[in-house]
Parts: sequence; C-alpha cells; structure tokens
Amino acid sequence: MDVKTLAKVYRDMGIVGAGGAGFPTYAKLNTKAETILLNCAECEPLLRLHRQLLKFHAPVIIEAFDKTRETLGAKEGIVCIKDHYKGAIEAVTALLPKYPKLKIKILPIVYPAGDEVVMIYEATGKVVRPGGLPIEQGVAVFNVETMYNAYYALKGEPLTSKLVTVAGEVKNPMTVRVPLGVSLKELVQIAGGETVEDYEYWTGGPMMGVLEPTTAPVTKTTNSVFVLPADHYLVRRTKSDYRVETARAAASCCQCRMCTDLCPRYNLGHPIEPHKIMLAAACNNFKDVSAFLNTFYCSSCGVCEMFSCPQGLSPRKLIQTVKTGLKNAGITPPLGVEAKPVSPIREYRKVPLDRLVARLGVKKYQSPAPLDNQLIEGFSVVNIPTRQHIGAPCKPIVKLGDRVEKGQIVAEAVEGLSVNIHASISGIVIGANDGVISIKAD
Repeated sequence: MDVKTLAKVYRDMGIVGAGGAGFPTYAKLNTKAETILLNCAECEPLLRLHRQLLKFHAPVIIEAFDKTRETLGAKEGIVCIKDHYKGAIEAVTALLPKYPKLKIKILPIVYPAGDEVVMIYEATGKVVRPGGLPIEQGVAVFNVETMYNAYYALKGEPLTSKLVTVAGEVKNPMTVRVPLGVSLKELVQIAGGETVEDYEYWTGGPMMGVLEPTTAPVTKTTNSVFVLPADHYLVRRTKSDYRVETARAAASCCQCRMCTDLCPRYNLGHPIEPHKIMLAAACNNFKDVSAFLNTFYCSSCGVCEMFSCPQGLSPRKLIQTVKTGLKNAGITPPLGVEAKPVSPIREYRKVPLDRLVARLGVKKYQSPAPLDNQLIEGFSVVNIPTRQHIGAPCKPIVKLGDRVEKGQIVAEAVEGLSVNIHASISGIVIGANDGVISIKAD
C-alpha cells in the first residue's frame, strides 16, 4: 500500500487523533518521516485508557503502527511508554521480536511527558522549532487509540465509537466504549451516576481539560469525563475572570520567574517566558512586544499556574487571552524563530506526577477505572457534531427524515483539512443543522 492509498483510507474512515485537538491522521502521513512515535504517555494525571488499550490490545495497535511506518518508509518506530505502565510495557515487549524496526522508549513519570514536543526530544533528542511541525525534524507522532482505530479502518470499518474514562465523583469509575454523539450525562449514568449533589463535568485531564455541560456529546477526541464537586479547586480556577487575574498579577506578581523556570517548552529553548507576559499584561507595558508575540509558542500545559506560581496567579489564563486577541486581530507568529540550546538543568525542572496530583487535589480520583471495550448500545438519540477535528467542519449529506445505517457517511469531508463523519447508530435523522446531526434510534 502506498502513502496516497493509506491517506485515503484514513480520511474516508474518519480517523483523527483520538485526543487533544483531533488532528486528521491522514495529514500526518509524510514520506519525510524517518521516525514515527507511538504516544502512550498519557500526558495528563488520572488518564488511563491508552495504557489499558495497549495492555490488552497490543497486537492490533502495534500491527497498525508498523504498517504505517512501513508505508511511510520510516527507518524506525518508537513506542513511548511511561515507566510505571508495566502492563503496557510487557505487552509491547512480547511483540518486538516480530517487529525488528520497532523499539520501546521508557519515559519518566513527569508532566507533561506526553506533550508532542517534549516527547520527541525525550525519544529522539531532536527539538521541534517554536511554532514548527514534527515532520520538519523527520518525525510523526500517533497516539495509541488512533492506531487502534487505524487497524479497523484498514479492514473497512469507519470510526463510530469512542473509549472514554468516567471517574471522579461517580459510583463505579470505568473506561467504556460508546457511540459518538452520546451525551456526557448518559455516559456518567453508565458509571452509576454522580455521588455529589452539586457537581460539574470536566472533560480531559485536570491540567488542560475544560468544563462541559451535561448535554455535551462524546466526540472523537473525548478521552475522559470527571465529575467534580462544584467547589473543587480546578473548577474555581477555571471559572475565574481573566480581568480579576490581571489585577491580581499587577498587585502580586513578584517576578520570581518560577513560571518560566519550570515551563517545559522554555526549557527546550522555546521563547515563551510567562513571567514577562505577567509583567507586560498586568502593567500595560507595550515597549517590548516580544512578550506578547511569544505567547504563540505556549502549549497551554498549565504548569505555570497550576504548579509553579507560589502565589496562585494565572499566567496561562493571561497568555491565552493575549494569544486569542492577537489571532482575532489577524496577527500571526513571527517567522524564522529558532530554539535556543536546551537548558542544561532541564532534567532538574521536570514536574513529578505524584506531586502534581497532590497539588491539584485529585489524588482521591486515581481509580483503576477498568476497561470494558465492548460497545454499549441501546441509546435512543445521538447528537453528532460535524466538527470533531482540527480543520474544516464536514458537510452534512443527510436531511431531516432520512434513514441511516450505522457506519454510513452522514457528513462528507470538504476541501482542506477534513475527514468523513459516520452514523454511530442506525435510525432516523431528526436534525441536521447548527453543526449537529441528530439520529433517533429505530
């Protein structure tokens, strides 16, 4: 199979990065890749579905990963796994004799080990330039669930379901497979429902996750939903007003540099210095615009405000506000920015995962959340967004009253970065507007 054919399969079957922003997988297929990485680092605390999936379904995942490597003509494939994921390590190690071009890289138990730029450096020693793409360094990165989905795509099965870890304040934490478009509320009910009366739903990990309404649908990038008490530290920090945070920065920031000194991207030589944006934004200092322009290179990992700052200030929130303002004003990142040499003391500035968990107040939610990979069915309605990935939203090709079968294309990929979207259940289309296709089961 050549690259063009493989890319068409992944695009037609709707395969995107199963986490994060959902970058369409076909767009990562590039013959310039000399090394491909399989990301089983699960960047965030509490997340566990990738290690579970690799532990129990390694043959499927590794076959798809090596097939992708072979098609690209990459010299090697590296499976990146955190040191304490013993089951996943054992499962992959048992398969390596069959795949001589693959090897394992054991990652330290730190945050954010799963950040793409950080992981590339840990696995290959290469530094992706600020604002650059991994392929510029001859590297392509795929995560575990993406390769699991790719295996079935190669057998003609489109992506219609998602594995999601349900944990936090629920009766029975678990990792389950559900059709795309199921509501988060229905998902939580599968885990026995909430155990507190006043709660919020948090999707993603505790560092980079977001609050979602209970009616929000499961998408191709939904890795987890945590039920948190409404007064939890994470909820309060997320709901804080950036204007208040700006005033707090002006009043309290002592320019100690801890936010910059512990920044993972800064320690790899990227020109992101949170302490400078704190000073510039809080004091309306526009003499040095580089402090503002360099916000483009922030990965929003949250180390600066959730771990580093001794005063509980919010550098990330200010950085995100500035970055959004620049983008809305049509300002683009500076060209030709190169990384400085990697900090010689980087090794001593990594954030230990156990300390981070304690700092965030989420240790009690570190539950096994056992994996059940059997698809749960019987849902009456699914609401499938036509945008579940980075790039252009898909174009609906069904209308009100149409009957669709599970796996049928309901929204086609358009020009540019886009993939097909398929019906996750069989039934009647009861809505096809406002960026959502609703299907009622028969």
